[in-house]
Amino acid sequence: MTIQWQKQVILVTGASGGIGHAIAKALDEKGAHLILTGRNEVKLKQLQQSLKHQHTIVAADISHCEGREKLIHTCERLPVSMLINNAGTTHVGRFSDAPIESVVTTNLLSPMLLTQALLPLLEQRPHAHIVNIGSAFGSIGFAAHSTYCATKFALRGWTEALHREYHNSNIRFHYVAPRATSTAINDERAVALNNALGNHVDTPDVVARALVKALEQNKARLSIGFAERFFAKLNAILPNIVDNALAKKLPIIKRHTFSKSEQNTHIDTVTNTNDLSSKLV
Repeated sequence: MTIQWQKQVILVTGASGGIGHAIAKALDEKGAHLILTGRNEVKLKQLQQSLKHQHTIVAADISHCEGREKLIHTCERLPVSMLINNAGTTHVGRFSDAPIESVVTTNLLSPMLLTQALLPLLEQRPHAHIVNIGSAFGSIGFAAHSTYCATKFALRGWTEALHREYHNSNIRFHYVAPRATSTAINDERAVALNNALGNHVDTPDVVARALVKALEQNKARLSIGFAERFFAKLNAILPNIVDNALAKKLPIIKRHTFSKSEQNTHIDTVTNTNDLSSKLV
């Protein structure tokens, strides 16, 4: 099935963020009409003015019922054919300090509720798509990212379940898993950790292009990065090996994400940190 982009009306959540901004630009180039939503109205207007075509912006917080209702009313007025659940947040640090409710609500509960509300509208379209933006950490549990991992693991499982539940319907579900990406969601600790581990960091444009590719090739799942895909598969088959490999990285992780009083005093002996595959040495 070839996507006729110029006939698509696409709702993009988290459009005022880095990946959302890149997705909007990529879909604008394709000629789709966009409903761009986020909490920052100023950034949404700036994004709207930067695009080639005219699009609809809706300043709304989808973590609240009022925000979702505002979006739903807009989608009832426009023939929405695609939903991209991109809005997200993270927490880096000890689990005991994690803002659990905020992270779970933004990353998991909100997209589930929004999707459920929009399904009747999407079912009216000949062909519809729902894309959930996950993470490499939706397949690999990683220290100092436990709450974020929990939401992305759940998002991946939920997407897979719906892909199978709606197999014979007009709606297609897609899960796109970026690896580390250079956006404002990452604070200085996350940036320092990626640098210390030697992780490859993509631009938001890389994620946007991958998303378009997944849709055009009708892929249900797309993970970015060969090393990340390999490591996720190894984690699924032989998790004990990954446990031991990442245990060697724990001093580095703690050094960059915990306060000095929380860090272990044992010496890190791992020196090869070129990429994710180096976690195997």
